[in-house]
Amino acid sequence: MRYSYSGGSSLYRQSVLGVCLLVALTTASAQSHHSETPSVGPKEALDRLAQGNAHFVAGKATHPRQDAATRKDLTAGQQPFAVVLSCSDSRVPPELLFDQGIGDLFVVRVAGNIGGEDDLGSVEYAVEHLHTSLIIVLGHEKCGAVTAALSPDSVQKHEAIAIQQLLAHVAPSLKNIDRSLPASEQVRQGVEANVRASVVHLQTTPEVREKIAGGKLDIIGAVYELETGKVRFLQ
Repeated sequence: MRYSYSGGSSLYRQSVLGVCLLVALTTASAQSHHSETPSVGPKEALDRLAQGNAHFVAGKATHPRQDAATRKDLTAGQQPFAVVLSCSDSRVPPELLFDQGIGDLFVVRVAGNIGGEDDLGSVEYAVEHLHTSLIIVLGHEKCGAVTAALSPDSVQKHEAIAIQQLLAHVAPSLKNIDRSLPASEQVRQGVEANVRASVVHLQTTPEVREKIAGGKLDIIGAVYELETGKVRFLQ
């Protein structure tokens, strides 16, 4: 399954991404602050996220590493311990719901948390050049992109072209959803299916597969519960 984007806005976005990555790579090569190995392994990274989310759910978030000293230290470089590919939904801010600080997470946000080509490039940058050991694909309950992608074509055709293109990327992951189920159950199952599809897509590059095989990287899907604040990691 490959995702592709068309149109002028996509070409502009890809150009901007290319410039940003070129600048980042040039800067990284000149910095000795970066380690060639992950700051923590995949299991420890996952444990850290789970613990942070437990703080958030309990209303006891610590808001770590957000002070002036941290900002100053990070001017020398970054080494986030996890990548989070999440939906753009304003109710799902990864740094807050995982109770992490500046420089801890490399966050890529796009409606529907789909692993498109631009987003895959951002994720690969974090894995290859920042040596991040864990990727989380984070969906959430009542996702608008999934809900819209489950709607009839007669409804979707009234959306803006760019939105229709985005929904077309979500749609393949929903093909096995039983449309006779109540709408809420379709969305619930669709959110999880869409997350799993993005997890699979992120494993398509040789570099990522090699790191997973070597135990240096893991990719895990998760679903955020809007009311409780809990992140449910998928097996």
